[in-house]
Amino acid sequence: MKLPVSPPPLSQLLPGVGDLQKILNLGPLVGGRYLHWDQLRHRAPPKGLPHEAWWAGIKLARQGLLKPLPLQDKHGQPIRFGTPDPVLQALLAVDRQAAGTVAMDTPMVSTEDRDRYLVSSLIEEAITSSQLEGASTTREVAKAMLRSGRKARDRSERMILNNFHVMRQIRELRDEALTPELVLALHRIVTEETLDDPSAAGRLRRAGERIQVMDAQRSTVLHDPPAAASLPGRLKRLCAFANQGDDSKPFVHPVIRAILLHFVVGYDHPFVDGNGRTARALFYWSMARAGYWLMEYVSISRLLQQAPAQYGYAYLYTETDDNDATYFLIHQLSVIERAITALHEYLARKAAEERSAEKLLRHAPALSEEINHRQVALLSHALRHAGHGYTVESHRRSHRIAVQTARTDLLRLAELGLLDRRKRGRAFVFTAPGGLRERIEAAAAGRKR
Repeated sequence: MKLPVSPPPLSQLLPGVGDLQKILNLGPLVGGRYLHWDQLRHRAPPKGLPHEAWWAGIKLARQGLLKPLPLQDKHGQPIRFGTPDPVLQALLAVDRQAAGTVAMDTPMVSTEDRDRYLVSSLIEEAITSSQLEGASTTREVAKAMLRSGRKARDRSERMILNNFHVMRQIRELRDEALTPELVLALHRIVTEETLDDPSAAGRLRRAGERIQVMDAQRSTVLHDPPAAASLPGRLKRLCAFANQGDDSKPFVHPVIRAILLHFVVGYDHPFVDGNGRTARALFYWSMARAGYWLMEYVSISRLLQQAPAQYGYAYLYTETDDNDATYFLIHQLSVIERAITALHEYLARKAAEERSAEKLLRHAPALSEEINHRQVALLSHALRHAGHGYTVESHRRSHRIAVQTARTDLLRLAELGLLDRRKRGRAFVFTAPGGLRERIEAAAAGRKR
């Protein structure tokens, strides 16, 4: 990843512009996209315009869109944002999909499935958000750890476990005002037992703890965050911004506010480590506080992990173009939209899988009457994962139910011959057998007789 070329200052461009009327007819977008100078300079300009004049026209068109925020860069200049068409269109889509109801063949989140979908989402976000910052544990190992409740074995697993805890905590804190103390408490949870200096958990970095964002391949400094001495004041301003209502000036849409919280924590890098995880945790807190309930089930980190360079450039374009955070807004809104689409696809796939299991059980009505929705969900998984092990704790965590309820579910499936039970240490493990479909059919046949 390399630093983008900074745009030439508008004040230097205007005196050299020939046909002023021509550039005044230009809009803020190029082919529907909000391009940075580093992208624009490689494209063919409109006929009769040099690149510099083209950029001057675009910048002039953007000036009327940009609103200054009560948030500043390290030089005391305001961070600004605009709402060109791509932002407005994305906000409309998120408003419709994440705050309202969602039309599907089956309920988006039924009473029975709500907690199971939530746990799956929390696990996915905990894993990928930690992997973005260096955790190296595989997804399957991490999922097994979180579902079983076992202790973390190394720093990578501890990062993931911490992130899981903080994501669960956010759901409980949605009605709390954001304070510096709360931000520090969340950071402490995120970084517990993962730092070289344990005392750095839950505190701002100090003078002498200089942090720079580097491109390791080129040994290039991509971002030099604000000085440590300025961080307490910056954090207070960030919390004040986070707590503003819809009557604040300028008006900031709740989704934009959540994204800007993410941006500023990443820009400030107020901690020696765990900045990205804390930033994304505050994004989720802000979305939950504003009533975007669907975001509880959405993982943005998975998509950020797939294209980390685009995530980095969204920051760099903002910093190199007069603090225009519109670049970051457009990137994050695109991520949110794609994450919601991925959730729809996941739910459709899960609904199809469970319909298949239910269809199998419908041919065995006597058996299906003895199995509840949690057991159907487990059998749906077991039909596709022969050899997978289930424990009372993993079943309890997946469905957020009592220990005794989870034990009863699994023991009954074992009694019906649909799971194999064996002892592992002091606990039982219930394993998905090969030929489960045949066992279901045989159990049904036995019940008919």
